[in-house]
Amino acid sequence: MGPTASGKTALAVELVKQLPCEIISVDSAQLYKGMNVGTGKPGPEVLSRAPHHLLDIIEPHESYSAARFRDDALTLMREITERERIPLLVGGTMLYFKALIEGLSELPEADPVIRLVIDTMAEQEGWPAVHAKLGRVDPETAARLDPNDAQRIQRAMEVYSITNKPMSELLRKPRYVYFPYTAFKIALVPGDREVLHERIARRFQAMLDAGLVAELKGLREEYGLEAGMPSMRCVGYRQAWEHLEGRLGADALREEGIAATRQLAKRQLTWLRAMDGVTEFDCLADDLPQMVLEYLRHELEALVVAGEA
Repeated sequence: MGPTASGKTALAVELVKQLPCEIISVDSAQLYKGMNVGTGKPGPEVLSRAPHHLLDIIEPHESYSAARFRDDALTLMREITERERIPLLVGGTMLYFKALIEGLSELPEADPVIRLVIDTMAEQEGWPAVHAKLGRVDPETAARLDPNDAQRIQRAMEVYSITNKPMSELLRKPRYVYFPYTAFKIALVPGDREVLHERIARRFQAMLDAGLVAELKGLREEYGLEAGMPSMRCVGYRQAWEHLEGRLGADALREEGIAATRQLAKRQLTWLRAMDGVTEFDCLADDLPQMVLEYLRHELEALVVAGEA
């Protein structure tokens, strides 16, 4: 696990060379077909040496969920272990890691009609007013949400409308979690945040040079995409969309894309700090692969001795 530009894929490829691993991608953007440049998706040369599961499995106009990821990942993990190999989960979508290991709360499925009612309310009164209404029925959830966080406010109001119970109450309900594996949680964390920021800037510029805007233009023409679709809310594509619409110039596209990517990295690091049992490694260390390999071999040997592997 780790923030964007921390070198997760490069490390995973090194691990595959040394251990009998199969990689499962944990990236909510790399799931989409055709979204290659802006997601930093591994290219053919890397994939020939280290194939990845869960790449290119849906089209950009489709939706995916943490629940579906959990089902897909558990199926793949069972198949990989039956081949007497090790599932190596690699990515930066922390919600997916959390869902896999800790399970998901039993919240109701989305209801398009109720969402339309909530969206209409927001158009008429504004999201801060909807947030205030949420505060009256679910003060605990409202207290942790920004008054303009449309997506999360909508979901909390939707859950209350369907169940007549606050989402905060439903999230506290105990749940059975099926995860029959020992997880080694490895986090790549930068020893110097500024160096990571420099990496992010170079990486985003490389995406622009590689044709991010042209890629998006082609995807819009092929799939008839809309700005509000989950795929188009991905960092980089959101800014490129604004550029194609004429609302961002080339310089602003670069600046806003880099800033949004840095914010994404910050959120990813916040998730990591909140996770239990994580072993951190400096993603900027020259001997990173050797350190991680030594750690994993030690842990795997301990499992064998204990008779758990």
